[in-house]
Amino acid sequence: MSLTQIYLGLGSNVERESRLCAGLDALAGFLTDMRCSAVFESQPVGIKSGPFFNLVVSAYTDLPLLELDRRLKFIEADNGRYAPNRKGLPLDIDVLLYGDLVGNFDGLILPRAEILKNAFVLWPLSMMAPDRMHPEAGKTMAELWRDAQIDQVLAPVGFEWQGRQLTPQELSCKSRACSRKT
Repeated sequence: MSLTQIYLGLGSNVERESRLCAGLDALAGFLTDMRCSAVFESQPVGIKSGPFFNLVVSAYTDLPLLELDRRLKFIEADNGRYAPNRKGLPLDIDVLLYGDLVGNFDGLILPRAEILKNAFVLWPLSMMAPDRMHPEAGKTMAELWRDAQIDQVLAPVGFEWQGRQLTPQELSCKSRACSRKT
């Protein structure tokens, strides 16, 4: 079976470090050539809660799209996402891009709209895949980030996973916050 390149968005606002690490550990168990972006702290969008840690993961998979999404839901559930008494959002994992697929796949819409709406998705995605074309916008991720009119503040944060520092020191020191205003 051939491999498909995917991009996933991960976020957590409850036990942020441990939940993201647990999610990354689970993903590493079935994805190939997994790479992680820098981690950013952002204010919540669309819900009332504490701040989030967000990152983007690039990887390859041999799973069909809907099977991949099903596994992501299991990882979220294992981390308390669907617990009846949960507070906040322990772990959220979204398929942002699956190869070059465009459309509605049993309610899963690709490319994910959040790419163009949320700085905490677009900035790390543009850093990981600056030359990747957005399948609908007709611009590269770097061009989309450069032209973005998104009113959100992000702060790169130091984050370690499996002994690797995900946020480069120069990014943490150079830019503690980035604001894109409309």
